Amino acid sequence: MLISVEGVDGAGKTTLARALGERLGAEVLREPGGVEVSERIRSLVQDAALAVDPRAEALLYAAARAQLVAERIRPLLAEGRTVVLDRFVDSSLAYQGGGRGLEVRGINEFATGGLAPDVTLLLKLDPARARARKKGSGDRIEQEPDAFFDAVAAAYDELAAAEPQRFRVLDAGLPPDEVLRAALRALGET
Repeated sequence: MLISVEGVDGAGKTTLARALGERLGAEVLREPGGVEVSERIRSLVQDAALAVDPRAEALLYAAARAQLVAERIRPLLAEGRTVVLDRFVDSSLAYQGGGRGLEVRGINEFATGGLAPDVTLLLKLDPARARARKKGSGDRIEQEPDAFFDAVAAAYDELAAAEPQRFRVLDAGLPPDEVLRAALRALGET
C-alpha cells in the first residue's frame, strides 16, 4: 500500500508519517529526499539564499520524485511493503500548481510513471495557524507570503474534493496522538 501525507507547512505531516511508519511497520520516505540524488535536489530547492525560477523549482521537485520512485518506492512496493510518503505529487499540485499558478500535473505524471497513492491523508489546518507552529526563518518556500499559503491550502481542498475516494481529510488542529488515531481509522486500522 502506498500512503501519502499532505498538508501545508506546519500541519504535522512528518510527525504523522513517522508515527504511521512505526504503527504500520511501513517504510517512511520524505519528499524531496529519500535517496541521495533527491536529497541533493532538496538542498537546492530549500536554500533560502538561491533565487529559483518557479518552472525550475517545479522541474527539480519532479526530478527528485522520479529518482525516489525508481530507486525506492517501486522496489519497496514490489516487495509487498507499505510505504508512507511525507509529501508526494499532491504537494507539487498544491504548491507549484496552486501557489505558483503553474501546470505541473503532466511533468509529475511523467516523473512517477503514473504511480499514485492508494490513500492520501490531508492534514487540514488554517495556514496562519500552521505557520505559527514553524520555528525560525524557514527554508526558501516557507518564507513565502501568507497569500501563497492560502492559495496552497485552497488547492489542497480542491484536490481532496476532486478525488474523495483517495483523500481522507483529517483535522490537524488536534493533538498528534488524536491525529494518528484518526489516520488509522481512515486507513481501516484500529
